Amino acid sequence: MSLKCGVDFIRTNRMEAIRPAIRQRFIQRVFTEREQAQARDDNERLSALFAAKEAASKALGTGIGKVNWRHIEVLHRPSGEPYLELHAQAKKVAEARGLTEWAVSLSHEGGFAVAMVVAQGQP
Repeated sequence: MSLKCGVDFIRTNRMEAIRPAIRQRFIQRVFTEREQAQARDDNERLSALFAAKEAASKALGTGIGKVNWRHIEVLHRPSGEPYLELHAQAKKVAEARGLTEWAVSLSHEGGFAVAMVVAQGQP
């Protein structure tokens, strides 16, 4: 069995600091439509999703660059539990590395957001 982990930590004021003139373009470049709908333009939620994408790219072993931001989608079940859906290149990398099961944990408090992503599978 293969076990991979990624973690990321971000100050939520980084999202607040994005100039209004480029904020919408940044959000559309980084977040899918479903993520945007769930986050409702809330800086803490967007920061947690951003951290989860970074953490997932680390668990994939690629970082952002070999996979696109929107290829890692962080959604929430009706219960509130976060989960990942991988698309395009991120999905191909996960399949090539045998990573089939993913767990995500998000938290935001006091101006910070953190995400941990764990993946396992058969290499």
